[in-house]
Amino acid sequence: MTAVCIVIILYGLNSVVQMTEWDQKKKKKVIIGALAAIIGWVALLIILSLNGFFNQFNQLPPHPVFAVLIPLPFVLLAAFSKTGTQLLRAVPQHWLVFMQSFRVFVELLLWFAFLSGVLPIQMTFEGGNLDILSGLMTLPIGYILLKDKPYSSKLVLAYSVIGLLLLLNILTIAVLSMPTPFRYFTNEPTNAIVAQFPLILLPGVLVPIAYSFHIFSLRKLALK
Repeated sequence: MTAVCIVIILYGLNSVVQMTEWDQKKKKKVIIGALAAIIGWVALLIILSLNGFFNQFNQLPPHPVFAVLIPLPFVLLAAFSKTGTQLLRAVPQHWLVFMQSFRVFVELLLWFAFLSGVLPIQMTFEGGNLDILSGLMTLPIGYILLKDKPYSSKLVLAYSVIGLLLLLNILTIAVLSMPTPFRYFTNEPTNAIVAQFPLILLPGVLVPIAYSFHIFSLRKLALK
């Protein structure tokens, strides 16, 4: 899932870069820079997870939280930078929404993990995790944006806010299900598997992709 999302993002980035009036040197620099940043972050996640860094649940915050939060300032920097702003002006808004459809498949994977006995039920749509709605909404909302209806701006705003709230909801559930001193959900198993490879790619890559595209959608909306 991580590999598929990264390939789609890089393909989309390359398409948007080609829409700009930049010279070939800058176009190549942006694409290579994005590729290097992504590969570097994924490699760091893998190395740290294999060395047990994210298994530290007795310290506050529990270390998997770092995997979620560290990309955030870089995403904000990219969204508000001169280069990022130019890219967001070029990218179609419906692309940013359609990308969020991957969250449906993530929720199905979480459900299968629950059925396999490695994740607690509250991490799935059978429990308190409603993030699958964010993925299911992408098709009708993306279609409306594709047709450029007059109320599309309000729709993007509403979808982005709802999507971020749903993401915050599952992140809260995930943290409160970890084997920490402040654990709230006491049913077994704990949510410790997300600290291990390959599941560390969920909080470390897939969650940042989800909030990044909401941030990009809101930023693009503000540029109108």
